[in-house]
Amino acid sequence: MPYALIADLVDRFELDELIQISNPNDPTATAVNELKAQVAMDDAAALIDSKIGKRYTLPLATVPRLLRNLCCDLARAYLYEDRITDRVKERETAALKLLDEIRDGTLSLGLDEAGGPTQAEASVPRAEGAGRTFSNDLLSDYRGA
Repeated sequence: MPYALIADLVDRFELDELIQISNPNDPTATAVNELKAQVAMDDAAALIDSKIGKRYTLPLATVPRLLRNLCCDLARAYLYEDRITDRVKERETAALKLLDEIRDGTLSLGLDEAGGPTQAEASVPRAEGAGRTFSNDLLSDYRGA
C-alpha cells in the first residue's frame, strides 16, 4: 500500500504549482507530469521505509494520515529539485525530523510493530444496539384515533 497517491499530492498543494514543478522545461504544460510525480512519490516512500522500517513491519497494514502528509511534503521537495523555495525546504526538514522521531519512538503512529492499529486504537468503544426498541405495533395504543 503506498503512503500517498499523486491525487493526494494534488489535494494537498496547488495544481498550478505541481504542473509547473513537474514540467520545469515546459512552460506550456497544462497537466501534472505523472511519471515525474510518481518517481518523486516513490523516492519519498523509499525514504519513509528506510526511516521507520526498523520500528514497524513493512508494508504497513494501514497508512496513517501523518505518513501520507509527510510523503507528499517530501515528494514536493523532490519535484523542486535545485529550485527549492525556503518554505518547501522548511517543510522537508520538518518532515525528516518527524520521521526521525517516529524512528526513535518519541512520536507514535498509533500502530503496533506489525503496522496495524495499536491495542489502544483497536479498543476504542463502539456503540452497538440490539435494534429498534419501539415499533408501530408497540406504539399503537398511543396513537390518536
